[in-house]
Amino acid sequence: MDSSQASMLGPGGSGGNGIVSSQASDTANATPNDDPKQNLTQVINSIQKTLGLLHQLYLTVSSFNSASQLPLLQRLNSLVTELDNMSKLSEKCNIHVPMEVLNLIDDGKNPDEFTRDVLNSCIAKNQVTKGKTDAVKSFRKHLLEELEQAFPDEVESYREIRASSAAESKRLAQAQSMLPNGDVKVKPEH
Repeated sequence: MDSSQASMLGPGGSGGNGIVSSQASDTANATPNDDPKQNLTQVINSIQKTLGLLHQLYLTVSSFNSASQLPLLQRLNSLVTELDNMSKLSEKCNIHVPMEVLNLIDDGKNPDEFTRDVLNSCIAKNQVTKGKTDAVKSFRKHLLEELEQAFPDEVESYREIRASSAAESKRLAQAQSMLPNGDVKVKPEH
């Protein structure tokens, strides 16, 4: 008996075919866990179980006769129970799906298109920003060249001030025990 068949069991543990099983629902008896991966796994398992229940419900309804009324009711109850369980499990998951992705799925398109479009948009914005920073750097260089021709003494003192300021910043960073990757070294307390 697979897990989707085990979930078909009614309150007394009897399925529509008269089989009695002691296997309990995995997600219904799951202990609360704050691990996001575990929570997501439980929701995914619940979704898969719900899909199995819907398939079994479809099979029961498609071949419905008066004798299959009890199994139909048991499967409906199992579906409602699993949907309730899924709802409770999903409250522990903090996942936000953009509406654009859901709209793409509704339109029958691949949600990877959204990811591709977002990445392309980021790349385009990054290129625009890089162009602006390059323009400012070029302007600064050109401005310094022009200022050096017009005011050589002032530009020289500016460069000295910049150099001493950069040296001071470097000295302060080293004094704060900064690691090369930018992390701060924490001294253990005794």
